[in-house]
Amino acid sequence: MTADSAARLIAVTGATGYIGTRLIPRLLAAGYRVRCLVRSPRKLDDRPWRHDARVEVVASDIEAADALVSSLRGCHAAFYLVHSMESAGADYATRDRVLAQGFASAAAKAGVERVIYLGGLGDEDESLSRHLTSRREVERELASGDVPLTVFRAAMIIGSGSASFEILRYLAERLPVMITPRWVSTECQPISVRNVLHYLVQCLSTPDTIGQTLEIGGPDVVTYRQLLDIVAEERGLPKRLVIPVPVLTPFLSSLWIHIVTPVSARMARPLAEGLRNRVVIKDDRAARLMPQPLEGVREAIRVALAAEASADVESTWSAAGPMPGDPDWAGGTVFVDRRTLFVAAPPAHVFTTLLTLGGEKGWLRYNGLWRLRGWLDRLAGGPGWQRTRRHPARLSWGDAVGFWRVSELLRDERLTLRAEMRVPGVAVLDFELAPTTDTSGAAGTRLTQTARFRPRGLAGLLYWYAVMPFHGLVFNGLLDGIAQASIASADASAPALRSATL
Repeated sequence: MTADSAARLIAVTGATGYIGTRLIPRLLAAGYRVRCLVRSPRKLDDRPWRHDARVEVVASDIEAADALVSSLRGCHAAFYLVHSMESAGADYATRDRVLAQGFASAAAKAGVERVIYLGGLGDEDESLSRHLTSRREVERELASGDVPLTVFRAAMIIGSGSASFEILRYLAERLPVMITPRWVSTECQPISVRNVLHYLVQCLSTPDTIGQTLEIGGPDVVTYRQLLDIVAEERGLPKRLVIPVPVLTPFLSSLWIHIVTPVSARMARPLAEGLRNRVVIKDDRAARLMPQPLEGVREAIRVALAAEASADVESTWSAAGPMPGDPDWAGGTVFVDRRTLFVAAPPAHVFTTLLTLGGEKGWLRYNGLWRLRGWLDRLAGGPGWQRTRRHPARLSWGDAVGFWRVSELLRDERLTLRAEMRVPGVAVLDFELAPTTDTSGAAGTRLTQTARFRPRGLAGLLYWYAVMPFHGLVFNGLLDGIAQASIASADASAPALRSATL
């Protein structure tokens, strides 16, 4: 712990987001205390630092001005890492501007000494994309208050689980031939997520960064085409054939990104628009004020791929965003499909199997039908079949599971998934586990699988009756797959258990 960091309390907004989740343990390692301002505190329950005595987790809605002032009071500095691109849709720029304005005011009233913001690199002129223009507007709103602002402007951040890196990886892996817009020749200066985090932490003990706008990037300036080639090489794939054409608009590019990668249409559009802007640093003050070894593009990509291969992903873009509350099923039409099965395995093994759903093995049975449903959802603008997970065999509250999201998680008792697919209504898939015995007295688990759907209008009714004929096949197959995998897991652990007790 340094003299600068001793006893200082740092607020982190967006603590469940891609950067915020990684920043917190590094602040702790530097000796700071941390107050996490989050809409959904349960998203942090499984983090190893969650119960550190130096960590406070505060349920805070940054739209509630008075509550925000209270949440920020006593904090030396505050990281503003909030972005509405995924949750607010096309109106994200207006929402981000309003939120930043409110935050600047609250920080001043709370007595915060400085605010730190991570924005986007790019020359400010008429060609700047709407996404990067929005980042500039946020900067101006944060700087409009009485609290000094430090801005870091970065181009593409390369790290396992980031949206930009996911786009690169999936395009390189899935498309040996790509017809692309002219943006593939645009130059950029990517930066490793580890280098970004170093700058964010180090600025707190570097007084010369207060009130400054600092550009950050790695040592390499490359085109997006070169990035695709490097990803392909590091994955051991042949060189991708890239054919740039002038007719593909950002809108068409975003649709293509949405279909080919797990990144949502809401995020793909502004990201694709920003690809036309050259994003290269012109001011190296950040590197001079806070020197560190900067990772090259190839090294950063190699580390990111290795993290994903070893399931050592700290955070993912898909875990961010607001988590809707549990639906109220009282009143109105609610369709219920409930199926129960005895599984000859303990609840712990059944629950472990449930945690793998949507991962490497998909949904255990009839994955072709699940993939088809995912592709239809992607075409409709939904999240689709398989979003990135932090770990193939672990889940936390709020994690994305294909076109579902975890809304309840009780170890060895219950897993509830709420649908995020494009459907005309609200859908939930629930698994309940209870220890029981079969007719012969053998111990096992009663597994109850319940699908609930509240239709919205006539379209919802037609949707339910259209998919109902497939439920018998898909849901029975899912139950059978869970049972067989759980029994296999229990049988595999039995010899090891017997050996340990001998």
